Amino acid sequence: MIAELSSTVRIISPSHHVGLDDYAAVGALALPVQDLRAHAAIIVPRFEDRTIWMVNSTAQGGGVAEMLPGVVALLRELGLAVEWVVAGSDDPDFFRLTKRIHNLVHGEGDPALTRDDRTLFETVSRRNSDALAARVKVTDVLVIHDPQTVALGAMLKESIGLPTIWRCHIGLDRRTPETSAAWKFLRPWATACDRAVFSAPEYIPDYLSGKATIIHPAVDPLSHKNRDLSIHKLVGILCNSGLIGEQAPPRSPPFEHRARRLQPDGRWAAATEPEDLGLLFRPFVTQVSRWDRLKGWRPLLRGFVTLKERYTHDGKLEPIGLRTIETSRLLLAGPDPEAIEDDPEGREVLDELRDDYLALPSALQREIAILALPMDSAKQNALMVNALQRCSTVVVQNSLREGFGLTVTEAMWKAIPVLGSSAAGIRQQIHDGLEGRLVRDPEDPDEIARALREMLADDHARDRWARAAQRRAHHDFLIFTQLRRWLEVLGEIG
Repeated sequence: MIAELSSTVRIISPSHHVGLDDYAAVGALALPVQDLRAHAAIIVPRFEDRTIWMVNSTAQGGGVAEMLPGVVALLRELGLAVEWVVAGSDDPDFFRLTKRIHNLVHGEGDPALTRDDRTLFETVSRRNSDALAARVKVTDVLVIHDPQTVALGAMLKESIGLPTIWRCHIGLDRRTPETSAAWKFLRPWATACDRAVFSAPEYIPDYLSGKATIIHPAVDPLSHKNRDLSIHKLVGILCNSGLIGEQAPPRSPPFEHRARRLQPDGRWAAATEPEDLGLLFRPFVTQVSRWDRLKGWRPLLRGFVTLKERYTHDGKLEPIGLRTIETSRLLLAGPDPEAIEDDPEGREVLDELRDDYLALPSALQREIAILALPMDSAKQNALMVNALQRCSTVVVQNSLREGFGLTVTEAMWKAIPVLGSSAAGIRQQIHDGLEGRLVRDPEDPDEIARALREMLADDHARDRWARAAQRRAHHDFLIFTQLRRWLEVLGEIG
């Protein structure tokens, strides 16, 4: 259910199919749930007759929109009144601007932000703030997510006076002219908030150091994207989504919207054309992300091409390792870019990747699959991603910059070996050689190829990294740890 406060501000009723008792019924999750309930018993009574407002800029696409339904639903179950608000804009220039700010925070782009940019940012934020002002009260708590909503939060703080927390999910572990421009632009609104929350200490700008804390993002272990899949369910999802051909009479009907695959002639067609991908049999190197230049799509493609060209006749490898490399395929999967409201760059990035693919020799094209996953059903999209990750020999996140990288966390929880970049968010999760492997330079195809060679050729090392990664995810990066930290922050501000 969606309640519209204006043409651009909506209250979202999150769909979350499990509760705390469902988690507690899973042996490995019982103690984290017990600990979370104990924390809630102390904090929740302080928030009687108060509402926690979670505000972000989109209801689908990206890690924030994926996390919020579970966070909102479980905080409600713990006894808090929580509302999820999406505040956007009808003006595409606003999202072009916020995408520029996003890139600048990551150290990319033109740092020349103008007075007109500030006027646009303020105008949209004021409109959305006014739409929400009639619903909030001074005793409530406002939590605003990322740069898109920071001015909205500061304006509500000024007009109503309610406690306000800015949750910034992005950052860079060094200061550059680009990051300095972004933080200078955001400073008047960010400093107006009572508290700030970041994903890593390296991301905190100096002017927020006295009021900032850390909450790691987390995955929901029983969500459609992360829950265990029996072999029958896994194959059923692959069939229903069109990722493999129908193997037997299906138990459930095909998905209305199915995955599509880029063809050698530039068309988009069924994922089983021009031939079956081989997901159930071949080794796959997989990256699933938004179509964003900072995700390192193009160097990953070039790195895989280098792997195929350089190491498929490597006499130093054992036969099984050599065969793994020879038969491996690269799978690059992302959402329909038109379905992501706040990412106008997505289509451009996908077009660039398409051009790189079309320029390859036909023999290499057959070893690479670029997939567009429909976003019409959040559940079906999540199940597709879950199935693809579980069919993978190695999951890659080759980000040039990464606020945290939940695709890494998802693979870790599933005990799938991960090759990540050295971006700060990924370094928060993986220690190179312990829970997976990291490449120092995600724009270096040679380094990517060497790392893939090492991982694909060594079954025992992959198993070791996978076990360690799952243990780390269980301890640090499940939703229960995240919710406990939110309770602590709310207790401090409340």
